[in-house]
Amino acid sequence: MSIISIIVILIAGWGAGLVTGLVGASAAVIVTPMLVTFLGYPAYTAIGISLATDVFASSASARTYYKHGNIDIKNGISMAIMAVVGAIIGSLISKYIPDNALGGGSGFVTLIMGIQFIRTPMNVKIKRFKEKFDLAFFDDKKVLASILFGTLIGLICGIVGAGGGIMILFILTFILGYDMKTAVGTSVLIMACTALSGSIGHFIHSGFPIKEIAIASIGGLIGARMASKFANLASEEKLSKIVGIVFIVLGSIMTVQKIIF
Repeated sequence: MSIISIIVILIAGWGAGLVTGLVGASAAVIVTPMLVTFLGYPAYTAIGISLATDVFASSASARTYYKHGNIDIKNGISMAIMAVVGAIIGSLISKYIPDNALGGGSGFVTLIMGIQFIRTPMNVKIKRFKEKFDLAFFDDKKVLASILFGTLIGLICGIVGAGGGIMILFILTFILGYDMKTAVGTSVLIMACTALSGSIGHFIHSGFPIKEIAIASIGGLIGARMASKFANLASEEKLSKIVGIVFIVLGSIMTVQKIIF
């Protein structure tokens, strides 16, 4: 492996760790396009490396959020278990859906969400959302909601091949009423579980590129620790704006990636 390859993989892992620690997004939106575009890796191999990176980056982030009391273990585990089940079912369904029908507008939706996060503070946005839509049913039924939405997220992830971090964050904040920090903390806990399941399933059918995974995971751990420490110390308003900026960048990357590939 060349020095250039090592540097690119390390930077990809570090970038993935940053977005995971800040917004609970999947490493796939950073690692996969970088490995495919700059190093010519097959998409399937790149996705496997990104999933493995996700496990380490999400676990490191979850540990930091837990230390600051910004994580809901009970509901997070319930959602994670059902998301794994849903993803398995979704992956079976995806075999019968044409490729051009999958994942078309996810990047654009993420981009729009980012703009909205910057324009309006998260607490104000959640208040307006709850005034417009009556979701009181879920207020005292968070375990039921976690099971229901966890399954839904898993199904969508399994069908379109997305990591689900952004969908998890949306559901935790807008529907279940979590504050931003607890939502991100719980999201990375869920992502650690789903990424572990996905990577195991992935490598059963392919080789295990241990060098690439080790390098990307080191970068992911460093990036995740940096980002999660900052996020836990930042104000809710500042974190909301940062989340918006990250979503705009991720949405742009996802949109361009869809056009190119």
